[in-house]
Amino acid sequence: MNTLTYLLAISLTSFLILGCSENNQTDMNEDIATITAMSNARADAFNNGNAAEIARYFADDAYLMAPGKTSQRGKEAVEAYYQSIFDEFETVLESGYEDVVVDGNLAYGRGFAKVTLTPKNGGEKIYSTSKYLNILERQADGTWITTHDIWNGNEE
Repeated sequence: MNTLTYLLAISLTSFLILGCSENNQTDMNEDIATITAMSNARADAFNNGNAAEIARYFADDAYLMAPGKTSQRGKEAVEAYYQSIFDEFETVLESGYEDVVVDGNLAYGRGFAKVTLTPKNGGEKIYSTSKYLNILERQADGTWITTHDIWNGNEE
């Protein structure tokens, strides 16, 4: 192999490696944007009192691990949990991811939440803040779904 052929081969290999890295970063950025949009849609559903819409973003066998409660499993349990809140309270949620990491077909989002619950039958508003962790899995069609939703309260 002559020097020119060797240099062309090295250049082509470098170009392909760098191109793949850029594509992977673009894909990862798209995944992070998709996961963040899903989190925002769940927050909107919470603010609209729509338990079925929240549950739509969970796997059929998802875990919901709320503070002070036993772990709930399954999309129906997720919907029932949130519906029990919406039956009793008007809800306001401010939340967001502080960190989203994608690794292949798994991802996690770490975030914060500020919740205001106003009893529908009167009474004092309840304020709370918490931190949470969502674990997500990419589905065969490329979409993301929540497999674990875990949170605990901050000391006030």
